[in-house]
Amino acid sequence: MKIFFDTEFTGLHQNTTLISIGFVTENERTFYAEFNDYAQNQVNDWLRHNVFPNLQFIDIHSLTPKLDLDHHAMKSTRQIVTTTLSEWLAQFESVEMWADYPAYDWVLFCDLFGGSLNLPKHIFNNSFDVATLLKVAGINPDVNRAEFVELSTVKKHNALDDAKLAKACYKKLTSPWHK
Repeated sequence: MKIFFDTEFTGLHQNTTLISIGFVTENERTFYAEFNDYAQNQVNDWLRHNVFPNLQFIDIHSLTPKLDLDHHAMKSTRQIVTTTLSEWLAQFESVEMWADYPAYDWVLFCDLFGGSLNLPKHIFNNSFDVATLLKVAGINPDVNRAEFVELSTVKKHNALDDAKLAKACYKKLTSPWHK
């Protein structure tokens, strides 16, 4: 199963913390979580203006519904999100993780499990990169993704929408009709 994911986090630095994480599968199952224990002292004006307005549960401290394997959304602590995410991921026999520019996303995802060596065994031990697919296809990796796939309904800097956008780019790039 290919799973496309994205994260929003408190900054491009070594001690960054997760604000939200979103996943969408090949067969349209989704998982979205916001964290209520991110490092608030790392929040800056850029995050306040670009990420926070796109959070689904900004005015809710905690939301932990029963796990829905098809479309799950929650807000909680890192520990509870990780436990719930592990249960959601367990439904898949074998998993490839895909992201767009996944350097920080992948490290933060792996860190939820205590590092890449502790990932669940059915998850491939490296992420795959949509930006590299663009480059190999001869397309500028800085292309506007929403315009590239003609998808105007996504909210930029929403982890789930950005995961959906990565999936749409992958589908277009790997389509036999793509030139």
